[in-house]
Amino acid sequence: MNKHTMILKYVGLDVHKATVAVAVADAGGGEVRDVGTVAHELRTIGSVLQKFGPAAQTQVVYEAGPTGYGLYRWLIEHGYPAGVVAPSLIPRKAGDRVKTDRRDARMLARLARAGELTWITVPEAADEAIRDLTRAREDALAARQVARQQLQGFLLRLGLPYSGKTRWTHAHQRWLATLQLPHPVQQIVFTEYCQAVDRATAHLDRLTQALADALPDWRWYAVVRGLMSMRGLDVVAASTIIAEIGDVRRFEHPRQLMAYLGLVPSEHSSGPRIRKGGITKTGNAHARRMLVEAAWSYRFPARIGPRLRQRQEAQPEVIGDLSWKAQQRLSKRYRALTARGLHQNKVCVAIARELSGFIWAMARAAAATA
Repeated sequence: MNKHTMILKYVGLDVHKATVAVAVADAGGGEVRDVGTVAHELRTIGSVLQKFGPAAQTQVVYEAGPTGYGLYRWLIEHGYPAGVVAPSLIPRKAGDRVKTDRRDARMLARLARAGELTWITVPEAADEAIRDLTRAREDALAARQVARQQLQGFLLRLGLPYSGKTRWTHAHQRWLATLQLPHPVQQIVFTEYCQAVDRATAHLDRLTQALADALPDWRWYAVVRGLMSMRGLDVVAASTIIAEIGDVRRFEHPRQLMAYLGLVPSEHSSGPRIRKGGITKTGNAHARRMLVEAAWSYRFPARIGPRLRQRQEAQPEVIGDLSWKAQQRLSKRYRALTARGLHQNKVCVAIARELSGFIWAMARAAAATA
């Protein structure tokens, strides 16, 4: 948005799949006016916005939602200083119990005029495509987990639990192949469950390979390679974190990234009393989950194994030094927190918070050396 352009109109849009409610507020003050509800078609929305004057002097805002960013990109392409609003950060009155599309549109126009809205960072189309791929892989992983649980539950009901140490290994697969169920119909059910697991695994493998193939052409590939130099961050974890966060350089301090990921403690303090609770869990849940999973690897002493050394090949010296510094710090921190008797889950969250700080530094270093 060009800060030197004089905004004369503030337009609030309440966007749904089929309709869009429109309201407008004049920059000079006065009541916010309802314009009406139109079809969710770009041509129709554009014809309504043309009535408010030049595009550069008409600011358009709407809430982030399931309709995505197609409308935002169309508005920017046509010269409108548009913005997408974070729904969780919209100021709301505690006693307001009436919600309609038109009221929401008027509220957005009024708050935009007052400058009280928080914009989200809209990803570029290529970045959003990689993010869609990582999220599709997460869905495939969850689907495989469901298929496996269904098979395990079926065998448990029949009194056929696996006695080995680890499931879904080659030994477990050989054991499944030897099973003969007492009834022919149950054998059909068992075979269908096994095939569902195989299909889910093949689906997951295809998406994982598609992600690996798409990364070299991505503008953040160097940053992903830099993050892969850290312990616990393979190609899937690193690409997911960057796809969800975007340009890490927009965070001026690592604490801002920690807050964005919801890894900072909540607080309810009043007067001399300071009361802190669990983490806020705001922001991006996908990146936060990956960080917590990566934090588990720091329960082991600091070392550079063969896989990590291979991922660090051809990386600048500053990347390797930062990775080793993170290992030493986080492994020591993990042991210290565990010695205090904290639950392992709390320890991993604390390590994930500090790991996000190292990711902030690593991403900036990798972007600078790319």
